[in-house]
Amino acid sequence: MRRRLASAERDHRRRVLAVTEDHVLQNRAAWDSFADEFVEPGRANWAAQEPVWGIWGIPEAEIGMLTDVDGLDAVELGCGTGYVSAWLARRGARPVGIDNSPKQLEAAKMFQSEFDLRFPLIHGDAERTPFPDETFDFAISEYGAAIWCDPYRWIPEAARILRPGARLVFLGNSYVCAICSPFDEEAPIGEQLQRDHFGLHEMNWGEGSTVEFHIPHGEWIRLFHSCGFEVEELVEPRPHEDATPAFEDNWIPLEWARRWPNEEVWKVRKRP
Repeated sequence: MRRRLASAERDHRRRVLAVTEDHVLQNRAAWDSFADEFVEPGRANWAAQEPVWGIWGIPEAEIGMLTDVDGLDAVELGCGTGYVSAWLARRGARPVGIDNSPKQLEAAKMFQSEFDLRFPLIHGDAERTPFPDETFDFAISEYGAAIWCDPYRWIPEAARILRPGARLVFLGNSYVCAICSPFDEEAPIGEQLQRDHFGLHEMNWGEGSTVEFHIPHGEWIRLFHSCGFEVEELVEPRPHEDATPAFEDNWIPLEWARRWPNEEVWKVRKRP
């Protein structure tokens, strides 16, 4: 499988080079510049005995993103340092990680050697993957493609590479979090609406930073159905009272996240 994926990746790079979107290049440059900040958090997650998710470290038992993955061909869309793929491998899945940032993938490869756990890592864009149709039984994203890829591109692509009956699970910022986010990336989230519901889509934080994508729940449901997915569950995790954020510069106060969901998990299944 490794040899086939490597050949597909080379062919894929040649095909998409001339049509790469501006937001893909902007996010690649931003994440390459951020990569060093995620090495130690990545190492901690690789070493973790049990998975925890998102900003507040919600336990897997409360979310169930990795349920029944033993024996599945899996893909992590926007794998970063690769720890979710490592969790998948330890649960008996056969993961492949794909990420837009070469620097992030360097860290993932380092951790593969450090923890003696290897799986294919592909440099590529989750909106245009190099994988053949119906390659995987399971797709997952914790942030990654979930917010840094255009949903109108990556959801159809996920549908293409998943087999009938396969599951897609992803975690990102919630709709409520998106519409309450100030236009200043450095400002903390507030208790007032800041952005329009109608037309919510691209949030470009400017040169040197990332481009995010968020759409309302109704848009998600229509998009899923148009791509052949059925919604199984929408989880809105609530952090524990004593939760601490994964990063010191977290822009969401715990008190806010205890009142309103700042993250959400979609679980959908491709129709047989």
